[in-house]
Amino acid sequence: MALAGSAPAYSLASTTAVLVGAAGLVSPAALLWCAIPMLGIAWAFNYLGRLDVNAGASYSWVGRALHPSLGFLAGWSLVVSATIFMVAGSLPAGQYTLSLFNSGWADNTWASIGVGAVAFLIMALLVLIGIRITTHAQWIMTGVEVVILVVFGIGALIHGGSAAVFSWSWLWGFGHFGGVSGFATAALVAAFYFWGWDVTANLSEETSNSKRNSGLGGLVGVIGVFALFEIVTIAVNLIISQKDIADPNSAPLLTTLGNTVWPGAGGKIMVLAVVLSTIATLETTLIQVSRSLFAMGRDRTIPAIFGKSHSRWQTPWFAIAVVVAVSLVLFVTSQKLGSVGNIMTDAIDAIGLQIAVYYALAGIAVVVAYRKLVLKSFSNAIFVGLWPLAGAVFMAFLFVENCMSLDATTIAIGLGALALGLIPMAWYWASGSEYYRTGTVRLDATSSDEVDALYGESTLATASTGPADTLATDI
Repeated sequence: MALAGSAPAYSLASTTAVLVGAAGLVSPAALLWCAIPMLGIAWAFNYLGRLDVNAGASYSWVGRALHPSLGFLAGWSLVVSATIFMVAGSLPAGQYTLSLFNSGWADNTWASIGVGAVAFLIMALLVLIGIRITTHAQWIMTGVEVVILVVFGIGALIHGGSAAVFSWSWLWGFGHFGGVSGFATAALVAAFYFWGWDVTANLSEETSNSKRNSGLGGLVGVIGVFALFEIVTIAVNLIISQKDIADPNSAPLLTTLGNTVWPGAGGKIMVLAVVLSTIATLETTLIQVSRSLFAMGRDRTIPAIFGKSHSRWQTPWFAIAVVVAVSLVLFVTSQKLGSVGNIMTDAIDAIGLQIAVYYALAGIAVVVAYRKLVLKSFSNAIFVGLWPLAGAVFMAFLFVENCMSLDATTIAIGLGALALGLIPMAWYWASGSEYYRTGTVRLDATSSDEVDALYGESTLATASTGPADTLATDI
């Protein structure tokens, strides 16, 4: 599920041109320097999940460890980023599906929206009727996708290319990012590549042995997609020139890569990988946003009906229905932004700002929650303290630096969507929601003398504050 959430083929197909525009040949370095702090955030999710099994994930953790208002902001950041992604994900789904039949059709924004909407509705139905069916579909789609990327990525490296000669500077990037601002822009795009692995945290209430498996899934997911990203991005540098990558009229990058390894059939196979990846990540993103809304509704920080699960399927049916309706409206209105390429660029940067918010808050929350245990051992200090904190600082840096450099449209989408969350927060706080009351059970790891941050199972436990509505343990 973590691999599907990060959607390696989709991320490479939709975002490589944006990343290359920001980082050029040192795009692999941007991915590396984002992967290191991102892994720190994955450690944070791992250990916060051991203290609190909650479908809201960062919403619940940040609210209980730091402050309820910050928790709501973290949850809302995920909700709006995931909702915007329904457009950013569905457009390539339509575009690449159309390209399998006629390359000219893929340039039609309305056609891409229509086909993408159909794919999205099919995925929404799967998510609605149960997590078991969803995960079985993910095994198939993501398994095929990963095999294709590994085979063609390694094949492209072996084949080589004439566009550029490999340089170790591609992996380090020092002095090639164009200063602090250039590095921040490239790293924000790289953060979008990785985003989605944390779906395992939102599935914690539906996962067996979730205190171990949810966090472990996220860690494995970050490492796995990083390896795939690096292999394919280096191959793209070797085979496709920077000019061709930047040209909106050139053939899709992964199609060119596939045809280089296997002329004729290779391009179609890579397109298939992208379609499978896009559908898979639409599914996991819908899971994330619907589970977050479910937890918020259960806590009465948004209308309580969001916190109701279907009596038969044990899924948050109302949250799913609302997200689907809003997304369909966004599909139609998104064409006002222009071409598919323009929509993708604005959406990627806006989502990058939003995910930086809740990742940074989660990184701080784990340090606060484990503050009395973090110095019990060297491993605790690294994996529950310094690494997550460094990840939080990095995400905060990306947010601040890019707020000062991105264009007005991106800022309006990114920060405007976040600001909308102030309305329900103020309303339910003023209405006396129990979530905002002082005295709520805090997330505080003080009930154990020792936590083995590397291998051990935490024995920490805190009182549950969740109401009766829950999601079935099904995975």
